Amino acid sequence: MFIGYMKSTPTTYVMQYRDGEVVREGAGLSFLYWKPATTLVAVPLSSADVPFAFNEVTRDFQPVTIQGQLTYRVEDARRLAGLLDYSITPAGRHRSDDPEKLSDRLVQAAQVRARAVVQSLSLREVLVQSDMLEARVLAALAEAESVKALGVHVMAFSVLSIQPTPEMARALEAAAREGLQREADEAIYARRNAAVEQERRIKESELATELVVEERQRQIREAKMAADIAVEEQRAALMERWVQNERQSADARAYTLEKTLEPVKNVDWKTLLATSANGGDPALHIALAFREMGENAQRIGELNVSPDLLRSLLPPDAGPNPGPRSGPKPNKPGRADVQHFDR
Repeated sequence: MFIGYMKSTPTTYVMQYRDGEVVREGAGLSFLYWKPATTLVAVPLSSADVPFAFNEVTRDFQPVTIQGQLTYRVEDARRLAGLLDYSITPAGRHRSDDPEKLSDRLVQAAQVRARAVVQSLSLREVLVQSDMLEARVLAALAEAESVKALGVHVMAFSVLSIQPTPEMARALEAAAREGLQREADEAIYARRNAAVEQERRIKESELATELVVEERQRQIREAKMAADIAVEEQRAALMERWVQNERQSADARAYTLEKTLEPVKNVDWKTLLATSANGGDPALHIALAFREMGENAQRIGELNVSPDLLRSLLPPDAGPNPGPRSGPKPNKPGRADVQHFDR
């Protein structure tokens, strides 16, 4: 059979060559062709995903492994077919392995751009700035002449993981763990400090309340003291007035007595006694006699006083009279015998 039939899908760009010239091309074509004189070229137009894994070194000389995938699609099938062999057999298979080289070339171009970006960053920056890495590599691929020459458009450069060496990963984990532990400790300290600060505020509020209470109590005590002082001052004023009144009353009584006794202040007391209401009392006269004898005792040699005389001087209720005593007979009552008188 020298006549073949070609039917392509809408995502396959087909070109029919005869005698070195393209006689038919397009996507989704179906036609009959003469096999001995026809060469068919089929370029897939659908997007394709190519996985990649790069081992690169960061700015601080730390190796990292970048894994992800590259998504692209063919925009200019004629240009790509002019660089790579996309011719197919009557059975529909590609005659060479050039279609597989396209993904390798794109991965290599992406690795070159990714290396330039990774070498400008430190390990920590590469690990935490994957979005920036994707954006910079994708922009570099869009401007790459080698990619434009292939007629391919890179749709996406996706980084799925960035892994440092196990030792560096453990070191970074330890550093991050210590940092998180410090943050946890700082949070605990902050909570404790907040509790202490709150406790301090409560204590200050309690002390302020106690000070206010003490101030109120002091004011109450001062008010009571002021009231007591006022009462004492009034009492002192009252006592002063009373003393003044008593002094004036005593002065009045002294003045009255002085004026009363002024007529008789130069009269002998004996004369006053004799002229008094009790001047006629015998006992009073006897007592005056004894007083005069006492005053002139140095002039009296011997004085005999009978018991009856002394008994007569006593009041009537002084007790029973004693019985007669043995001895010399007493003198008569009311009589004093003076045997010797020194003139």
